[in-house]
Amino acid sequence: MEIIVSPLAAVQLLVNRHKVSHVVSLLGPETPHRSFSGIADDHHLKLTFHDITAPAEGLTAPASDHVEQLIAFLTTRQGQGDAPMLIHCWAGISRSTASAFTAMCLYNPDADEYQLAQQLRSLSHVATPNRRIVAFADDMLGRQGRMVDAIDAIGRGEDAYEGVIFQWKV
Repeated sequence: MEIIVSPLAAVQLLVNRHKVSHVVSLLGPETPHRSFSGIADDHHLKLTFHDITAPAEGLTAPASDHVEQLIAFLTTRQGQGDAPMLIHCWAGISRSTASAFTAMCLYNPDADEYQLAQQLRSLSHVATPNRRIVAFADDMLGRQGRMVDAIDAIGRGEDAYEGVIFQWKV
């Protein structure tokens, strides 16, 4: 299986091109979730929160229940064949890369978090995984702070309006 990470604008094209079976959408409350042709409702996780790393008045921060839903969806997806899964947010830079990193840590429980973070950086020079999402996932996956430390070690990606579309082999 592979994980494809992209901005919202490229999702339907990638679903069609790669015969994607599952989609994770991470969008802010101001952006309506879309349905994608070829993706069944039960194969599409739609999470709604802003791309922020700390609570802020008037904004919806990623919460532990969002990450619990993500991990539950990823766990269910694990046993459903080799078709690619696509993870996207608005730009494909922060929420989606944090979620892809979470998936890679979940699917590779014995893998070194630093090596996975370095793989992420090699796939996308603009990836800036949302630290709050990673922190919740780190706790839930029992990684004892190593996921957060690994993301901190790769640092912020280069500034960009839109992320790099990439494929990450599980």
